[in-house]
Amino acid sequence: MRSFSQFGNDLYTGKRSIDIVSRQKTWYTVSLILLALAAAGLFGRGLNIGLEFKGGSEYQIPSVSNFSNFEARAKTAIGTVNPGSNVVVTKTANTVRVQTENFQSTTVTDKVKTALASQFKVSATSISANTIGPSWGASVSQQAITALIWFLILVSLVLAAYFRTWKMSIAALIALAHDLVITVGIYALAGFEVTPASVIGFLTILGYSLYDTVVVFDKVRENTQEAIGNGRLTFSQAANQAVNQTLVRSINTSVVALLPVASILFIGYFLLGPGTLLDLSLALFVGIAVGTYSSIFIATPVLADLREREPAMRALKKRATRYQAAQARRAGADDNEPEQADAEHEGRDVVHASSRGDASAADRSVHPFVQTGPRNQPRRPPKSKR
Repeated sequence: MRSFSQFGNDLYTGKRSIDIVSRQKTWYTVSLILLALAAAGLFGRGLNIGLEFKGGSEYQIPSVSNFSNFEARAKTAIGTVNPGSNVVVTKTANTVRVQTENFQSTTVTDKVKTALASQFKVSATSISANTIGPSWGASVSQQAITALIWFLILVSLVLAAYFRTWKMSIAALIALAHDLVITVGIYALAGFEVTPASVIGFLTILGYSLYDTVVVFDKVRENTQEAIGNGRLTFSQAANQAVNQTLVRSINTSVVALLPVASILFIGYFLLGPGTLLDLSLALFVGIAVGTYSSIFIATPVLADLREREPAMRALKKRATRYQAAQARRAGADDNEPEQADAEHEGRDVVHASSRGDASAADRSVHPFVQTGPRNQPRRPPKSKR
């Protein structure tokens, strides 16, 4: 834990840095693959629309001890009461859920419960029956779509007003659409049933993804203002610094949010069986994980791509490039200073050695005019003859 805290502190202070924004093509490729899989699930397999949207009758059989041929046994029980019915059978933990067409008659419903109790060796009173008309599901769908449209409009206006640029709204909406499509696509690929609780979960994860994105964007704005003031970083570099500074916070927030949701999902799947709790927790778990990814790897790189085209950001890039080039030259000069100092020191040693008359062969290779021995001694003038 201490090393992770130190890692986060290093990211915040700039001692360490993870290159995220400049590698946007990698993250875009990963997202395109996920979106392609989601599209294959949506348009290929299709969504498993729940009973609440299409209408019908549902029977839940708890405390089932023998699951052998449970699907065939459930269809046989329904067939004895109403032959030719369209039956969908699923199981979770120790519960079997049977969905069929709408049996509005109480007499028929009781007969179905008795037949199912006989097949699964349980009490007929323990089987719960629920009947929903299609008009209720249509009303829920319409309200969900209306809520989503108003949510996106208000989010765009609030972000544009808060950050004073519409490009942050566009980047945030792209991340929201990314999260929604992937989450719904996972539902389609896995065959999860879409219920009103799932729709509530979809709308909830949009708010969570937006929160995480706003936290990162707020730091991006702060770093951008500082970069414009001193001209040391480009917009992409300032944005990448912001992502690094908020990375550990995003991870911690996501883990804290995912742990209780995972617990609810575990309890709902293995203990409680199918129901509102399971559908809601499943949507939240998938959405929170995808939302954390998009706020780090999608929203900020998209924002950088949009804003780097602005004239002001191009001018900032030129200033930052000149500053960083000057810093690099200065650093190179500082690295050469020790070598120059060593050369000067060596030269002084040679001069001192020559004055003492003990220059070595290595000294002569550097200063070929310095000689050793008698040749280095000054000659005396010859004595004059009288």
